[in-house]
Amino acid sequence: MSTQQAAPRSEAAQTRKAVGNILKGSAGNLVEWYDVYIYTAFSAYFASHFFSSKDPLQSNLEAMAVFAVTFLMRPIGSWFFGRFADRKGRKAALTLSVTMMSAGSFAIAILPTKEVIGVWALLLLILIRLIQGFSVGGEYGTSATYMSEAATSKRRGFFSSFQYVTLIGGQMLALLVLVILEQLLGKTALGEWGWRIPFLIGGVAALVVLWLRRSMEETISAEQTAAAAHAPAAGEAQPGTLKLLLTRHWRALLICIGVTLGGTVAFYTYTNFILSFMQNTSGIAKESSSQINFWALLIFMCLQPVYGMVSDRVGRKPLLLWFGILGVLCTWPLLSALSATKDPFVAFLLMMGGLLIVGGYTSINALVKAELFPSSIRALGVGLGYAVANSLFGGTVPLVGAAFQKAGQVEVFFTYVSVAIGISLLVYIFALKNKKPTHLDDEQGSAFGSPLVDKDSVRA
Repeated sequence: MSTQQAAPRSEAAQTRKAVGNILKGSAGNLVEWYDVYIYTAFSAYFASHFFSSKDPLQSNLEAMAVFAVTFLMRPIGSWFFGRFADRKGRKAALTLSVTMMSAGSFAIAILPTKEVIGVWALLLLILIRLIQGFSVGGEYGTSATYMSEAATSKRRGFFSSFQYVTLIGGQMLALLVLVILEQLLGKTALGEWGWRIPFLIGGVAALVVLWLRRSMEETISAEQTAAAAHAPAAGEAQPGTLKLLLTRHWRALLICIGVTLGGTVAFYTYTNFILSFMQNTSGIAKESSSQINFWALLIFMCLQPVYGMVSDRVGRKPLLLWFGILGVLCTWPLLSALSATKDPFVAFLLMMGGLLIVGGYTSINALVKAELFPSSIRALGVGLGYAVANSLFGGTVPLVGAAFQKAGQVEVFFTYVSVAIGISLLVYIFALKNKKPTHLDDEQGSAFGSPLVDKDSVRA
């Protein structure tokens, strides 16, 4: 067989292998994020069973406070699972995270309400959500790392975009379940007992993913696992440790946080908080706002691989600049117009406009972060950098937004989102270089055909 014939076959085999691993990795990501989002999607129906306030805005504020509190566990989960993944393997870490998420979903599905056990209902709900926050804190960094490593070198943008395909898909699936249950059960039954169904679905789906993930291929080397198992030499740091991250890769960690900050605020604004925003500020009915969110997120999800393919041609930085510049310029007009409309179709167009901008971040952010770190510290670096920014800024968006809603000052929230995006825009401009050789290029082949010239410089 000629070299010309062998090369295409080898490339095809690599692509098939990458597709299989990406599908197994992303299926778990889908379920994990579905379990995250069903809380906010159904909060309007179960809040009265756990929170004492009779005021819908106050009850929503309390429910969003619990949602925000769970984000405090994400840095801890990212540290634990990142260390675990860099030392024991990506597969083991991803399997453990989805197991914990499954257990949490089943627990909420059968959790007694305050009418039955009083304040213990709220305390148990918070505890379960903290465990799930711990789990999803590990899922993001590990899955971002795994998908970036499992992808073929020339299609990393395309393949890694499926992390947000499934992340958005999890939210879309939560909304689809919401729409279906609203139509089948009605508000009364959904508020009384039907809100338990989506949590039960999430638990069962996680068990299916647990079975699928058993056949995932590992992406870290046996040498890295062995190095983590033995005591380090004097002055050396083991893989997956904070010592290694903070002494040799602290600059990459800061860049990772900066890349994430504005993106996570914008993402949670346009995909999560916007449901409550439409209902409580725009005055759009719950059923209409749920359908608007579903169709907008469906289109947004399908666009992620398109953005990813564009990045494989033009590089990652142009897409981040698209998000940063338009995010700063358009956030205020889009949200202001949305707050003033009661027309569902206009609301859909405004939400879609915001999502088209945010797509420049969501489609490639996981890959951009993975490219900042070598394999020995990648899962911990990506996960912890994301979790710090996400916990402080992204996870608090529903709470901050709800507080400004209650105070009648939603315009201040528009400014908050714009400033957050502006901070990340500065990072994109000054800290990132387009098509710069990366650690993934060094380990698995160049994405843009430029070999690494100075390995130490990219690891600074």
